[in-house]
Amino acid sequence: MKQGIIFDMDGTLWDSAEGVAKSWSKVVAKEYDKGRVITTEEIKSVMGKTMDVIASILFPKVEEKARMALLERCCREENAYLQEHGGRLYEDLEETLQKLSERYPLYIVSNCQSGYIEAFLAHYGFEAYFEDIECFGNKGQKKGENIRNVVRRNELTHAVYVGDIQGDYDASMEAGVKFIHAAYGFGTIAQQVPAIQRFSELPEAVEKVWDER
Repeated sequence: MKQGIIFDMDGTLWDSAEGVAKSWSKVVAKEYDKGRVITTEEIKSVMGKTMDVIASILFPKVEEKARMALLERCCREENAYLQEHGGRLYEDLEETLQKLSERYPLYIVSNCQSGYIEAFLAHYGFEAYFEDIECFGNKGQKKGENIRNVVRRNELTHAVYVGDIQGDYDASMEAGVKFIHAAYGFGTIAQQVPAIQRFSELPEAVEKVWDER
């Protein structure tokens, strides 16, 4: 039996919204509209959506081909910024990851662009904690499918996904894995699910999920 924990990124492991807003605003001002400022609140409102959807929300008046080109440049700038500056880690994150990794293999699945997870891992030196990662930007696959891919290629017999928004719960159900709500994050869950108010509560919550199997 191989039990694994799969994490969402934004609103679960960290809050990068301020850095994303700064990096995107830099590109947008230079290449699209010098008066357009992407706010932290705007970024938080779209966190968790796939990158193509985010671009359509933030740049609705831009023709699709040009919008996707602008998105690509924003994402490149974002990855570079976050690798250098990082974001805001949730309290007790590294200590809890270290504790969890001693008992379970850990993974990340996000709807982000390619390079985003890698920037997070590189800035904080967290590569040793995670055995595999997957994202929308690699093959354009949605989160539920990517969770299934990670479960399958790592031969997990039981898995739990930790995320903060309704879409995370929906993806975990699509993938057939357990779910724990990071209630300190960006969203709420309509269903009654196990939840944590602080990241440090996760080891105990995971144990309860396994016990309920």
